[in-house]
Order: sequence, then structure tokens, then C-alpha cells
Amino acid sequence: MTRDLEVARIRKDWSDHPRWKGVKRPYSAEDVCRLRGTLVIEYTLARRGAEKLWQLLWEEPFVNALGALTGNQALQQVKAGLKAIYLSGWQVAADANLSGEMYPDQSLYPANSVPAVVRRINNTFIRADQIHHAEGKDDIDWFAPVVADAEAGFGGVLNAFELMKSMIEAGASGVHFEDQLASAKKCGHMGGKVLVPTQEAVQKLAAARLAADIMGVPTVLFARTDAEAANLLTSDFDENDKPFCTGERTAEGYYRVINGIQQAISRGLAYAPFADLIWCETGKPDLAFARQFAEAIHKQYPGKLLAYNCSPSFNWKKNLDDASIARFQRELGAMGYKFQFITLAGFHSLNFGMFELARGYATENMSAYVRLQQAEFAAEAHGYTATKHQREVGTGYFDEVTQAVQAGRSSVTALTGSTEEEQFV
Repeated sequence: MTRDLEVARIRKDWSDHPRWKGVKRPYSAEDVCRLRGTLVIEYTLARRGAEKLWQLLWEEPFVNALGALTGNQALQQVKAGLKAIYLSGWQVAADANLSGEMYPDQSLYPANSVPAVVRRINNTFIRADQIHHAEGKDDIDWFAPVVADAEAGFGGVLNAFELMKSMIEAGASGVHFEDQLASAKKCGHMGGKVLVPTQEAVQKLAAARLAADIMGVPTVLFARTDAEAANLLTSDFDENDKPFCTGERTAEGYYRVINGIQQAISRGLAYAPFADLIWCETGKPDLAFARQFAEAIHKQYPGKLLAYNCSPSFNWKKNLDDASIARFQRELGAMGYKFQFITLAGFHSLNFGMFELARGYATENMSAYVRLQQAEFAAEAHGYTATKHQREVGTGYFDEVTQAVQAGRSSVTALTGSTEEEQFV
């Protein structure tokens, strides 16, 4: 295809395809074509996942997801019926980053750590799919879309551009960027957060979209604002930020701003043309706040999709009664919060589950572990299969590979004659 034809194809896609309704790009189709290169690489996992995620967001009342820390956690989520996976930078910082350190959520880990976990999750899905297909079972679509945390982009627009590319190469379906200063980035529920000017945050979103366009993938782009709680700003030059500047400066030279819902709304409105979903980080589960934010966004951008962090940093029972908790996500969904996620579910599940087992094992010895095993047996009625751990990770699949190579005459297959085969019927 000639360059002119490719440019015309891109333009037509942007103008005609409903996927791009309401999406603004500050660059041209010519820019995408010029920067793409001549070799077209197909990113199947990222493309398929992005298309599936986008369809779910429009067809489901809402899509709820749990933060996964490992490939096997994500696998169990799919097996249990969840339709999407969330990958939190907080969790990667805490226990899954490439430096091998335990960090707080302050962008201290290597920038390629989240893409590495995205790849690990997708590789687990690939293996699960291979195992089940070899067994003649194709009833589960293992490839749940993965929404991944790009934090504040780990730098400027070029860092955001390269990070988005890495996410897509790893198979991410959706990616979110926040409007904090990367070098001072904090978890949304920490203090000391510093915002970048609205214009800079918009440029990072544009850089991420450009990366996806160059790679030919309709990645779902989330824009997060921390403006509800953040009261510091790197510069006061942006017209969108001036109404919130107090004129005060800090010892580091940052500008003090008036944080709160109005600042969050102003940024949400600025990001809406450039992102697919808007996420306002909040300090507690508050439906009134959520409604006010949603109505303000939808007044100017009707139908704009929203995201909501059902955070473990909230004390849920302290803020809401049981009935309110039970209907919380349905009510959010009705407001347009179509992607709802518990960021640190994997961290809390992993730590509490191991603590409970270890606490029992320390005093009751094997009785504590047998309770866990019996609970696993009971869960098999609901589709749980990891009780048979050898089979779960692919021992039988690789036996099939061995038999295929040796024309069915192998005597060294691993699952046949194993204790699992004999004792776990």
C-alpha cells in the first residue's frame, strides 16, 4: 500500500469508525504514517484485548476487575468469572518489579516492570488456553483484557510514548496515565502529590495515543486526575490551572493550589477529548461526589465513559452500611462509571491468605494445611482446578508434546504415575 493510500485509510478510520467518536488527536494521519516505518507488526493480544474491552464497556452495566499480582492470580480470576484484569503499579512496586525490591507506590521501580507483568499474565493465559485446547475443552476464553497502570509516565511525553509501546508489545488492552509529576509521584491515597500543568498531562495522553496509532492498536486510554486531593503544582502558566492557584510557593518552588472537586472537574473536562475513560481518584467511597463529577463531565461530553477505583485504602464499613455497599457498583455503573476495579486485591488476598495459613500451621501443624486442601476440593464444584497443581501448570500438556515428538512411544511422561493422578481423582 502506498503512503497516500495508507494515510487515506487512517483518516477514514478516524472519521467513520464509531470507536473514535469524540476522540481528539493533535497530530495528523500523515504523522502516524511517517513515524510508523515500513514493516507492519501485528500485536494480536493487545488488539484483540482492546476490542474486547471496548465492547464490554459499552455492553455491560459495568466491568469490574481485581488487581492481579501474578499470572496465576489473573488465571483464577478468569476461571471464577471476571471479564477483565487490572494490573496496579502499586502492586508491581510492592512485590512484582524487575529490581527485585519492595517499594512504596512512588515510581521507584524500573519503568519496564509493569509491561513485564502484563507479559507474564498473558503468557499464563496462553498456557491455560493451550492446556484446555489440548484436552478438548474450549469453553473458556482465557484472554481477558488487561488494564495496566502507566503511573505518571515515568518522565515526559517521550517516556509516555515509549512506555505505551512497551505496554502494547506486552499485550495490554487498556492503559492509564495520571497527572502527577513523575519524579514526585505518590499513590493517590498518599499526601504530597504534585500535579503537572493540565497542558502537560494532555500532551502525555496524546503521546500515548500516538504510540497506539503508530502500532495500529485501538488501546483503551484512561486519564486519571489526582486533583481532588493534590494541592501542589509544578507551574502556574496554564490557563486551566490559574483559577486554583493561591499565589503561595513551597520550599521546593511548587505552587499551592486549591484542591477539591472543582479542580478535578476542570482537569477531567480537559482530558475528556483525548482519553477514552476519565478517572478521578477520591479519598472515600462517596456516591454524591461520584455523581457530581459524572454530571459535570457528561454535561459537556455526554456519554463519556468513566472509571472508579473501589480502593482498599477506603475503610468501607466505616463509610457505608451493608446495603449501600451491596448496591454501590450498580449505582456507579448507572452514572457511567463503566470500569470499576479494586487496585490492590491481589496484594491483600495474597498476604491475608498466607498469614492465615501460617498462623494455623504454626500452632496446628498439618491440620491447618488440610483445611486449605479441603476448601480447594470443595471449590472444585464451582470450577476451581488448581487442587491438581501439576496439571494446572501444564504437566499434561508437555507430556502431549513429548508424545508427539516420540510418536506416542515415550516412557518418560510426567503426569502418568504421579501421586496427583493416583490421589486426586
